[in-house]
Amino acid sequence: MNINNTLNKLKSGEKVQIVALGDSLTYGWMTQYGFLDYLEILIKKKYPDSQFVIINKGVPGDTAIDGLQRLDRDVIRLSPDLVFIQFALNDAYSGFAINDFQKNIESIIVKIKDKLNSEIALLTSVAIHDNTMNKTADEFYAKISESGEKYNLPVIRVHEYWKKKISSGIKHSQLVQYDGVHPTNKGYELMGEAVFELF
Repeated sequence: MNINNTLNKLKSGEKVQIVALGDSLTYGWMTQYGFLDYLEILIKKKYPDSQFVIINKGVPGDTAIDGLQRLDRDVIRLSPDLVFIQFALNDAYSGFAINDFQKNIESIIVKIKDKLNSEIALLTSVAIHDNTMNKTADEFYAKISESGEKYNLPVIRVHEYWKKKISSGIKHSQLVQYDGVHPTNKGYELMGEAVFELF
């Protein structure tokens, strides 16, 4: 459950390509900087001799089945060293059955493994302030964790990182935009920090 090949390339200065497949949270919806921008800064600081590129393949509104349908175009043809997979909230709140969501996530994983030697990391999304919505999100996040264990993949639990920061005194309202879900710049910064723990 690691990304050792990617880390070794970053350390040695070999070229590294990272592709992030996801929804509006990967895209960086309605902010100047998304989590991938913050992640890039952190990676450059830790690995100053690295040569890497992060390709953003986040599409607002996408569900896991949408990610599966565009996998060939957006991931497979690029043959990246590392793939981030980030879906859940659109599935959770648009009526997708939770087991269908998990099946689609695992189909993405299996297809990448069949076609490429890329390393894969799964991401959860943000913590939601509304208790009912948060309970639903956590159920979908639990399926992501199950799939990570099944395929021996690292799972970056962004929502838990957010909850830890909120419990330390950061207000949830500082982290989300008017809709209560999409991150502000500060929210994306924390999301980038959570993902950077993998590195």
